[in-house]
Amino acid sequence: MKKLVIGTIAAAMLATAGLAADYVMKVSHVVSDSTPKGKAAAFLEKRIEELTAGKIDVQVFPNSQLYGDGEEMKALVMDNVQLIMPSLSKFTSIAPQMQLFDLPFLFKDKDHLYKVMDGEVGDILKSKIDAKKQMIALDYWDAGFKHFSTNAKPIVLPEDAAGHKYRIQSSKVLEAQFKAVSGNPQVLPFSEVYSALQQGVVEGTENPLSNFYTKKFNEVQTSLTLSSHGYLGYLVVMSDKFWKKLPKDLQANVSQAMKEATAFEREESAKEDEKIMAELKKYAADTKKLEIIELTPEQKQEWKKAMAVVYPQFYDVIGEDLIKKAIDTK
Repeated sequence: MKKLVIGTIAAAMLATAGLAADYVMKVSHVVSDSTPKGKAAAFLEKRIEELTAGKIDVQVFPNSQLYGDGEEMKALVMDNVQLIMPSLSKFTSIAPQMQLFDLPFLFKDKDHLYKVMDGEVGDILKSKIDAKKQMIALDYWDAGFKHFSTNAKPIVLPEDAAGHKYRIQSSKVLEAQFKAVSGNPQVLPFSEVYSALQQGVVEGTENPLSNFYTKKFNEVQTSLTLSSHGYLGYLVVMSDKFWKKLPKDLQANVSQAMKEATAFEREESAKEDEKIMAELKKYAADTKKLEIIELTPEQKQEWKKAMAVVYPQFYDVIGEDLIKKAIDTK
């Protein structure tokens, strides 16, 4: 009887805790909760609930539990989910200027990248999303710089890419990037890349270290070139309907939590890259099946020169002034 009473009281307390929240915020993402993005989503949940004293009940659904990669945006617009963090490429149909992040060798290093994201250029791009009145762009999260990999001739100089087939995301910039070095770009869903590499449908690809390692591309690629030529990131967006429901003080709490979560996510992404690089070097040494190539400054300059022809092709779409602002950001 005593256990029954205690159980009833506990259930009542849980119900009361749920009722105490003025708002419920569902957060959906498509990756594991052990990834930097997943960890940051959990961090965000904790901080929003702390800063709002429980007025916002944040519920995180990882691994596409609620919505898949192609369903999230529609669900957000309908306010069926209140926060998502898709890859930047998902926003190019809404704001073509977002293709800026696909331009090859645009960013000198992570410091330059973050200054672009967190400065005037990043704000301009977020405003393009906000202008659609369906979602509010909050912040940029990190997946890392992309690197070339192949099971054909190792990629060291631009001419090494000629004649080979490379898997890309759907992006006009990425198509132009490989065509600039006489490569043959092939658009394929990410879920099909491993088998495509294994079967020779494509010979190479470009990925951040996390994608390359977690999807075991090292098993079907013979060389990895640490080119850092491109970038893959995420934009965290909130339902415009939900944002407008929140009073100013709670909006400020959410913004503060987001700022902290962004810093946390970027730190986790950097840690993951270091860990993965160590694992890949060990794999390469133990198996002799993977060559890891680090480009010299002179070799990188050759790549920048070869791919510079891509930029003018997108002045009208992205904006020449915006591209120059990104390049000149200090």
